[in-house]
Amino acid sequence: MTTNTSTTATANTTAHTQSAGHTHSVGRIDFAKAAPKVFRALVGFDAAAREGLDPALVELIQIRASHLNHCAYCLHMHTNDARKAGESEDRLHMVAVWREAQHFFSARERAALALTEAVTLIADGGVPDDVYAEAAAQFDEQELAHVLSLILTINTWNRVALSTGKVAGTDERR
Repeated sequence: MTTNTSTTATANTTAHTQSAGHTHSVGRIDFAKAAPKVFRALVGFDAAAREGLDPALVELIQIRASHLNHCAYCLHMHTNDARKAGESEDRLHMVAVWREAQHFFSARERAALALTEAVTLIADGGVPDDVYAEAAAQFDEQELAHVLSLILTINTWNRVALSTGKVAGTDERR
């Protein structure tokens, strides 16, 4: 996925949408239209973050953060993108339980998944030194900065999608 996160954030304005198990009877804003400069800045941040990263790694990070944030919209989008990029069903099914299925993932992927969890759940205790050290051992400084940036962008996209009532299966990039 190279430029397709851009519409992740556009809001569903249809009444009676579902998000996180709740029904919304009030129309939600179209984020891209309501805050176009912010939206474009986020798209640019997202594009810059993924520069130089392996596309499979990008999708794994986005999938894991979306699991943790309970963002069905982004999870649906990124698992589909991963499949289109050649990712196996086995690995896609194992992302949520990667610690119990470590042999499905490389050392770099495991380090990125652990960092994704720590940053996404940062309020639960920050980013532990051992998690950061393992990521720093697997990625050079520039790559690590990009991995961190990607984690930040997907967490932002998840929050935009959830707060604007995006519905899984309604990928508006197409």
